[in-house]
Amino acid sequence: MNTGDATNARGAVNATDAVGAGASGPAIRVLIADDQPLVRRGLALILTPDPAFDVVGEAGDGAQAVTLAHQLRPDVVVMDIRMPVLDGVAATERLARELPACRVLALSTFDMDEYVVAALRAGAYGFLPKDISPEELVAAVRVVHAGEAAVAPRLLSRLISTYVRAPHRPQPPATTSGDLTPRELEVWRLMALGLDNAELATALDISVSTVKNHITSVFGKLNVRDRAQAVIAAYESGLVEVGGG
Repeated sequence: MNTGDATNARGAVNATDAVGAGASGPAIRVLIADDQPLVRRGLALILTPDPAFDVVGEAGDGAQAVTLAHQLRPDVVVMDIRMPVLDGVAATERLARELPACRVLALSTFDMDEYVVAALRAGAYGFLPKDISPEELVAAVRVVHAGEAAVAPRLLSRLISTYVRAPHRPQPPATTSGDLTPRELEVWRLMALGLDNAELATALDISVSTVKNHITSVFGKLNVRDRAQAVIAAYESGLVEVGGG
Protein backbone atom coordinates (compact mmCIF):
# COMPACT_ATOMS: atom_id res chain seq x y z
CA MET A 1 0.00 0.00 0.00
CA ASN A 2 1.29 3.49 -0.77
CA THR A 3 1.94 5.54 2.33
CA GLY A 4 -0.98 7.88 2.94
CA ASP A 5 -3.18 6.40 0.23
CA ALA A 6 -5.64 4.71 2.59
CA THR A 7 -8.59 7.00 2.06
CA ASN A 8 -10.69 8.39 -0.73
CA ALA A 9 -11.33 12.08 -1.43
CA ARG A 10 -13.96 12.56 1.31
CA GLY A 11 -11.74 11.03 3.94
CA ALA A 12 -13.40 7.62 4.09
CA VAL A 13 -11.12 4.63 4.01
CA ASN A 14 -11.02 2.35 1.01
CA ALA A 15 -11.51 -1.05 2.61
CA THR A 16 -9.99 -2.84 -0.38
CA ASP A 17 -6.62 -1.19 0.26
CA ALA A 18 -6.54 -2.62 3.78
CA VAL A 19 -7.52 -6.20 3.03
CA GLY A 20 -5.28 -8.55 4.92
CA ALA A 21 -3.99 -5.96 7.38
CA GLY A 22 -4.56 -7.32 10.86
CA ALA A 23 -6.42 -10.31 9.45
CA SER A 24 -3.93 -12.81 10.86
CA GLY A 25 -1.97 -13.07 14.07
CA PRO A 26 -3.07 -11.62 17.42
CA ALA A 27 -6.20 -9.49 17.48
CA ILE A 28 -5.67 -5.74 17.22
CA ARG A 29 -6.29 -4.26 20.67
CA VAL A 30 -8.47 -1.15 20.35
CA LEU A 31 -9.35 1.54 22.88
CA ILE A 32 -12.27 3.83 21.99
CA ALA A 33 -12.30 7.41 23.32
CA ASP A 34 -15.34 9.64 22.80
CA ASP A 35 -17.35 11.78 25.19
CA GLN A 36 -20.65 10.52 23.74
CA PRO A 37 -21.60 7.08 25.13
CA LEU A 38 -23.75 6.32 22.10
CA VAL A 39 -20.83 6.93 19.74
CA ARG A 40 -18.52 4.76 21.86
CA ARG A 41 -21.04 1.92 21.88
CA GLY A 42 -21.62 2.21 18.16
CA LEU A 43 -17.92 2.05 17.37
CA ALA A 44 -17.46 -0.91 19.69
CA LEU A 45 -20.39 -2.74 18.11
CA ILE A 46 -18.82 -2.28 14.68
CA LEU A 47 -15.44 -3.69 15.72
CA THR A 48 -16.34 -6.35 18.28
CA PRO A 49 -17.90 -8.94 15.91
CA ASP A 50 -14.69 -9.08 13.86
CA PRO A 51 -12.21 -11.55 15.43
CA ALA A 52 -9.38 -9.39 14.10
CA PHE A 53 -10.20 -6.81 16.82
CA ASP A 54 -10.34 -6.83 20.59
CA VAL A 55 -12.01 -3.71 22.04
CA VAL A 56 -10.21 -3.54 25.37
CA GLY A 57 -11.84 -0.43 26.80
CA GLU A 58 -13.77 2.81 26.39
CA ALA A 59 -12.91 6.30 27.63
CA GLY A 60 -15.15 9.35 28.00
CA ASP A 61 -12.43 12.01 27.80
CA GLY A 62 -8.80 12.43 26.82
CA ALA A 63 -7.40 12.11 30.34
CA GLN A 64 -9.18 8.82 30.85
CA ALA A 65 -7.96 7.66 27.43
CA VAL A 66 -4.34 8.25 28.43
CA THR A 67 -4.82 6.50 31.78
CA LEU A 68 -6.53 3.48 30.20
CA ALA A 69 -3.93 3.31 27.43
CA HIS A 70 -1.20 2.95 30.04
CA GLN A 71 -3.18 0.24 31.80
CA LEU A 72 -4.51 -1.69 28.79
CA ARG A 73 -1.75 -1.09 26.20
CA PRO A 74 -3.98 -0.97 23.11
CA ASP A 75 -2.47 -1.13 19.64
CA VAL A 76 -4.83 1.56 18.31
CA VAL A 77 -6.80 4.30 20.06
CA VAL A 78 -9.83 5.57 18.12
CA MET A 79 -9.84 9.10 19.51
CA ASP A 80 -12.44 11.85 19.23
CA ILE A 81 -10.41 15.05 18.96
CA ARG A 82 -12.94 17.28 20.73
CA MET A 83 -13.50 16.03 24.29
CA PRO A 84 -13.68 17.55 27.78
CA VAL A 85 -11.04 17.43 30.56
CA LEU A 86 -8.22 16.72 28.09
CA ASP A 87 -9.02 17.08 24.40
CA GLY A 88 -8.03 14.52 21.83
CA VAL A 89 -5.15 16.62 20.50
CA ALA A 90 -3.46 16.86 23.92
CA ALA A 91 -4.20 13.20 24.61
CA THR A 92 -2.66 12.24 21.26
CA GLU A 93 0.48 14.24 22.02
CA ARG A 94 0.85 12.48 25.38
CA LEU A 95 0.32 9.04 23.87
CA ALA A 96 2.81 9.70 21.06
CA ARG A 97 5.39 10.70 23.67
CA GLU A 98 4.61 8.19 26.43
CA LEU A 99 3.39 5.14 24.45
CA PRO A 100 4.83 5.42 20.93
CA ALA A 101 3.72 1.87 20.05
CA CYS A 102 0.10 2.95 20.60
CA ARG A 103 -1.22 4.52 17.38
CA VAL A 104 -4.00 7.09 17.34
CA LEU A 105 -6.77 7.26 14.75
CA ALA A 106 -8.48 10.63 15.25
CA LEU A 107 -12.21 11.13 14.77
CA SER A 108 -13.87 14.40 13.80
CA THR A 109 -17.46 15.45 13.21
CA PHE A 110 -16.32 17.41 10.16
CA ASP A 111 -14.13 16.64 7.14
CA MET A 112 -12.46 20.04 7.51
CA ASP A 113 -11.43 20.69 11.09
CA GLU A 114 -8.43 22.66 12.37
CA TYR A 115 -8.17 20.23 15.29
CA VAL A 116 -7.40 17.46 12.79
CA VAL A 117 -4.20 19.20 11.67
CA ALA A 118 -3.22 19.69 15.32
CA ALA A 119 -3.86 16.00 16.00
CA LEU A 120 -1.73 14.96 13.01
CA ARG A 121 1.03 17.28 14.14
CA ALA A 122 0.76 15.81 17.64
CA GLY A 123 1.30 12.31 16.29
CA ALA A 124 -2.01 10.85 15.09
CA TYR A 125 -1.59 8.35 12.26
CA GLY A 126 -4.77 9.44 10.53
CA PHE A 127 -8.30 10.69 10.94
CA LEU A 128 -11.84 9.85 9.96
CA PRO A 129 -15.03 11.89 9.82
CA LYS A 130 -17.73 10.38 12.01
CA ASP A 131 -20.08 9.72 9.09
CA ILE A 132 -17.92 6.91 7.71
CA SER A 133 -19.30 3.45 7.05
CA PRO A 134 -18.52 0.46 9.30
CA GLU A 135 -16.34 -1.01 6.56
CA GLU A 136 -14.32 2.18 6.37
CA LEU A 137 -13.74 2.21 10.13
CA VAL A 138 -12.56 -1.41 10.08
CA ALA A 139 -10.18 -0.68 7.21
CA ALA A 140 -8.79 2.46 8.85
CA VAL A 141 -8.00 0.70 12.12
CA ARG A 142 -6.14 -1.99 10.19
CA VAL A 143 -4.25 0.61 8.14
CA VAL A 144 -3.18 2.56 11.22
CA HIS A 145 -2.18 -0.62 13.04
CA ALA A 146 0.03 -1.48 10.06
CA GLY A 147 1.81 1.87 10.46
CA GLU A 148 0.29 3.56 7.43
CA ALA A 149 -1.37 6.98 7.37
CA ALA A 150 -5.16 6.75 7.08
CA VAL A 151 -5.64 10.11 5.37
CA ALA A 152 -6.19 10.66 1.66
CA PRO A 153 -3.33 12.71 0.17
CA ARG A 154 -5.65 15.30 -1.41
CA LEU A 155 -7.81 15.64 1.70
CA LEU A 156 -4.68 15.91 3.81
CA SER A 157 -3.30 18.72 1.66
CA ARG A 158 -6.66 20.50 1.63
CA LEU A 159 -6.88 20.34 5.41
CA ILE A 160 -3.37 21.57 5.99
CA SER A 161 -3.53 24.34 3.40
CA THR A 162 -6.69 25.56 5.11
CA TYR A 163 -5.40 25.57 8.68
CA VAL A 164 -1.62 25.93 8.52
CA ARG A 165 -0.52 29.52 8.03
CA ALA A 166 3.26 29.86 7.79
CA PRO A 167 3.32 33.71 8.06
CA HIS A 168 1.63 33.45 11.46
CA ARG A 169 4.08 30.87 12.80
CA PRO A 170 7.30 32.68 13.79
CA GLN A 171 9.06 29.43 14.76
CA PRO A 172 8.49 26.84 12.03
CA PRO A 173 9.74 23.38 12.95
CA ALA A 174 13.44 22.88 12.39
CA THR A 175 14.16 20.68 9.40
CA THR A 176 17.19 19.74 7.37
CA SER A 177 15.48 20.51 4.06
CA GLY A 178 18.78 21.88 2.73
CA ASP A 179 20.05 18.31 2.70
CA LEU A 180 17.39 17.23 0.21
CA THR A 181 18.46 16.52 -3.34
CA PRO A 182 16.61 18.39 -6.12
CA ARG A 183 14.58 15.24 -6.86
CA GLU A 184 13.69 14.76 -3.16
CA LEU A 185 12.65 18.42 -2.94
CA GLU A 186 10.33 17.93 -5.92
CA VAL A 187 8.88 14.75 -4.38
CA TRP A 188 8.25 16.66 -1.15
CA ARG A 189 6.59 19.56 -3.02
CA LEU A 190 4.32 17.31 -5.08
CA MET A 191 3.45 15.24 -2.01
CA ALA A 192 2.39 18.44 -0.25
CA LEU A 193 0.17 19.31 -3.23
CA GLY A 194 -1.76 16.07 -2.72
CA LEU A 195 -0.27 13.61 -5.20
CA ASP A 196 -0.30 9.99 -4.09
CA ASN A 197 2.59 7.63 -4.82
CA ALA A 198 1.23 6.45 -8.18
CA GLU A 199 0.65 10.03 -9.30
CA LEU A 200 4.13 11.01 -8.15
CA ALA A 201 5.59 8.18 -10.21
CA THR A 202 3.71 9.35 -13.29
CA ALA A 203 4.60 13.02 -12.81
CA LEU A 204 8.30 12.27 -12.34
CA ASP A 205 8.47 9.38 -14.81
CA ILE A 206 9.91 6.99 -12.24
CA SER A 207 8.69 3.76 -10.64
CA VAL A 208 6.48 3.64 -7.56
CA SER A 209 9.24 1.78 -5.70
CA THR A 210 11.63 4.63 -6.49
CA VAL A 211 9.02 7.11 -5.24
CA LYS A 212 8.81 5.18 -1.98
CA ASN A 213 12.59 5.28 -1.62
CA HIS A 214 12.60 9.05 -2.16
CA ILE A 215 9.79 9.52 0.36
CA THR A 216 11.63 7.46 2.98
CA SER A 217 14.72 9.62 2.44
CA VAL A 218 12.64 12.82 2.67
CA PHE A 219 11.10 11.67 5.96
CA GLY A 220 14.52 10.94 7.40
CA LYS A 221 16.07 14.25 6.34
CA LEU A 222 13.08 16.27 7.56
CA ASN A 223 12.94 14.27 10.79
CA VAL A 224 9.22 13.57 10.31
CA ARG A 225 7.40 10.32 10.88
CA ASP A 226 4.93 10.19 8.00
CA ARG A 227 3.27 11.91 5.07
CA ALA A 228 1.02 14.03 7.25
CA GLN A 229 3.91 15.58 9.14
CA ALA A 230 5.89 16.05 5.91
CA VAL A 231 3.00 17.95 4.32
CA ILE A 232 2.59 20.12 7.42
CA ALA A 233 6.33 20.89 7.30
CA ALA A 234 6.05 21.85 3.62
CA TYR A 235 3.41 24.49 4.34
CA GLU A 236 5.13 25.75 7.49
CA SER A 237 8.48 26.05 5.71
CA GLY A 238 6.97 27.98 2.78
CA LEU A 239 7.86 25.28 0.21
CA VAL A 240 4.22 25.43 -0.87
CA GLU A 241 1.69 28.13 -0.13
CA VAL A 242 -2.05 28.21 0.20
CA GLY A 243 -3.53 28.42 -3.27
CA GLY A 244 -0.11 27.96 -4.80
CA GLY A 245 1.74 25.13 -6.50
